Order: sequence, then C-alpha cells, then structure tokens
Amino acid sequence: MIRARHRTMLSAFGIAALTLGLGGCGAGQSGGDEAPAAGQPGATPAPAAAAPAGGAAAAGPAGGAGQRAGGGGRGGRGAPPNIGEGPWDFDTQAGRVHVSVLTRDLQSPWSIVFLPDGDLLLTERIGQLRVIRDGVLDPTPIAGLPAINNTSIGGLMGLALHPDFEDNDLIYFAYSKPNPANEGELTTAVARARWDGGAALADVEDIFVARDWYSSEMSSSNNRCCGQGPYNGSYGARIAFDDEGLLYITSGDRNWGEKAQDPMSHLGKILRVNDDGSVPRDNPFRGREGYLPEIYSLGHRNPTGLRFDPETGVLYSTEFGPRGGDEVNRIEAGANYGWMLVSNGDHYNDEPKALGTNGIEGFVDPIKFWPPGGNPGNLIVYRGDEFPAWRGNILVAVMSPTTLGRGLVRLTLDGSGQVVAEERMLGDIGQRMRDVAEGPDGRIYVLTEAAPSASPGSVIVLEAGNPGV
Repeated sequence: MIRARHRTMLSAFGIAALTLGLGGCGAGQSGGDEAPAAGQPGATPAPAAAAPAGGAAAAGPAGGAGQRAGGGGRGGRGAPPNIGEGPWDFDTQAGRVHVSVLTRDLQSPWSIVFLPDGDLLLTERIGQLRVIRDGVLDPTPIAGLPAINNTSIGGLMGLALHPDFEDNDLIYFAYSKPNPANEGELTTAVARARWDGGAALADVEDIFVARDWYSSEMSSSNNRCCGQGPYNGSYGARIAFDDEGLLYITSGDRNWGEKAQDPMSHLGKILRVNDDGSVPRDNPFRGREGYLPEIYSLGHRNPTGLRFDPETGVLYSTEFGPRGGDEVNRIEAGANYGWMLVSNGDHYNDEPKALGTNGIEGFVDPIKFWPPGGNPGNLIVYRGDEFPAWRGNILVAVMSPTTLGRGLVRLTLDGSGQVVAEERMLGDIGQRMRDVAEGPDGRIYVLTEAAPSASPGSVIVLEAGNPGV
C-alpha cells in the first residue's frame, strides 16, 4: 500500500505544471554529491576526456597517487586524508559495534558485491574493477572495461552479479558512456561481461544505453530552470536483480530535471529490463503510447541507492534531492515520485516548486526525507544474525559534510513499513560512506571515500563488539 502522493500515471495537468512552473531559468549549482557547475570553484572543464578502453588512464600502485585521466581532481590542493588504520569501537543504541579496515588502498570505491566464495568484487569510480581475495586486495585491476568517462562524478558505478553467476560467469556494471560519434556527449549505460575470476573480462557488451545523450553545450542552451548543476552529474547508475532475474537500473536526471516527468526520456527514472536488455512483458508502461517501455517508475532526481529486502522482496531506493530533500523511497511499478514537480528540497535559485512538497495527488511520498544532511549512498535492509536488534532495519550509507553527520544511518520501520526512528553512527571515522552490503556471515561491509572527487577509499567491516571493551 503506497501513501499519497498516490500512485497514478503522469497526467496532462502534471505536464502543464512542469511547463508553466519550471521554465525560464539558467543552469547553476548542484548539490550533495554533485560537482560544481562549470565556471564555479572546483568545476571540471568541459568537454571531458574519456578513460581509454580497459579502464582509467595509467594509475600508480594500489592506494597510490597516480593520476587518473579526468578523475575530478582537487587542483592544487593537497590530497584528502585517507581513513585511519583502526580498529574502532562505537556504542550505538542497540549495542557496541567493532569496526575494522579490510583495505584502505582504493580510489573512489563505488559499488561492492560478494562472490559465491565470499571474495569481494568492487568498482572504483575512476574506471577500475577490483577484487579482494581472502581479505587481500589484488593490486592489479581487472582488464577489459569499455571506454568510460570519469570526469566530475561520472565513471564506473553500479555493479551486480547475474543470479546464475556460478553457472554463467556474468557480471553487470553501470557507467558513464561517451558517445563514439561525439565524446563531449555522455549517457548512462549498463554492460555485461563474462568474468571467470581471471585477469580480464570477456564478451563485454552494452545491454542498455540511455537514449538521452547530453553535453555541456546542450546544458547551456536547453533553458533549464532552477539553478541546476552540470551535465556530467546525477547519473544514478545503481543496478540490482530481483528474484526473477530482472534487472533494475536507476537513471538520474543528469541535472536536467524537466526530463524526469518526460515519459519519452530515460532520465529521472528507474528502469527494468531482462538480463539481455530486452523489455519484460509485464513492465508497467510496455505498450502504452508515448512511454518508453523500460520505465518502471518515474519522477526521480538522482537515485543513488537501490536494494531489495531479501526477505520480503520490497524494493527501496535512496535519492539525492536538490538543496535538502534527500529521500528513501519504496519503489512500486508505475509510480511517480514527483521530481521535479514535487520535492522536499529547495531549488538552488530559490524558485518556487511547481506543486509543493508532500501529499500531492498523483505522486508518491518518500518514507523518509532529510533536510540538508542526508546525501545518501546505497542502502540495505539488514536480515543477518550478527546484529539481531537491527533485523528489518534499513541501513543507509551517507556522504553528508562532517558537520551534518556523515556515516551510517539506521532507520527503524514499524509494521506498516514507515520510518519511526533514526540513528546516525560511525561519524567519528570522518569518511563519506558510499555503499553498504551485508556479508554472508551477517557482518556489514561499507565502502568509504575521503571526498566526492577522486580520493582515497576503503572497505570497513562492522561486527558485534564486546560490551566489556
């Protein structure tokens, strides 16, 4: 059962409100994890160069300071500090947590998955695929990636194993793809490849490429409203399989928020495809005139998290709002989540929202939203045994500035699935937290990074602590 904003299709009224309420302002800032707009301090020049096929440009040794092409560097400022060596113990509302560092030799880690043997496969946004075997990071990235544009906050992002990975060796990854005909134009793509555990991928092919190629030149001439950010941000790019082997893809609005309500655009949507990229027969908009058939839900800004509850099958997503208004959403087929007509945040130029905030007929409210201080990464619904008091809770990796409480957020749900309590944890570690995953043993694994741009990163591990320590 979903709350108001009730689940309905996009109406003529909504399209009219988008046209009348959002037109006429130039592009400007962006928020949260976004890079500054071109011309602002810290902006990445455009057009951007792509990392060559096979991953990012030549890097130094694992954990070193080798230069990555287009990696969103920090100019002349010193490199941000890496995580400490640990371990640490933290008292939480549900008991003590012991935190250790599995590796601190990563660069901008983005997504992590467990392999059937318990080893870990992960992406680095700079354009590298890494493996941790028996608790040790392989110093050599896996070869064979396609050309990836890793400027601003783009790069190699979401990662998933095919449900039959043990039999078919298929992995899937989302990335920012340069247009072969015009490298200044970028879009979100999902590729699959075979990986047998060796040094390189094989049979790499795109199974989905968003139709919306977008460039700096286009962003300066498309009459966007509301002070939106640069063209090379807000990719979304999380991916997850359901129990039936269908693949879900978050596609951010690319800071062209008007597209989130456009049913003929992939921007600002959650998409669903078969494992080969074809369209499932029961997709909510398949066969509906004027709608792209891959659309599963619409009205999203930058959905940076996507995860199924392994016990109930409910799909949750986290989403970056504009200035404030970061969200956790329960995702349902055909639902419209409001952006950019409805938001709990504020536009960067203080332009009024077209329809308002919550309780708007035709749109679905988030189950949780934050004023400034959310900045969510990925999430899980915890179902393990290591932390019995956390079972059924949502854990969200967050990237807020230190003053607003970065770390790991624990959300407690009531019987109807609504959030009734929130606890922020691990903020004293001082790192942005990008992804969170539950291990086979119930321990919790978190990807951390020092800064939004190319920066040192780590994997930390949470386990139950000894109350007497």
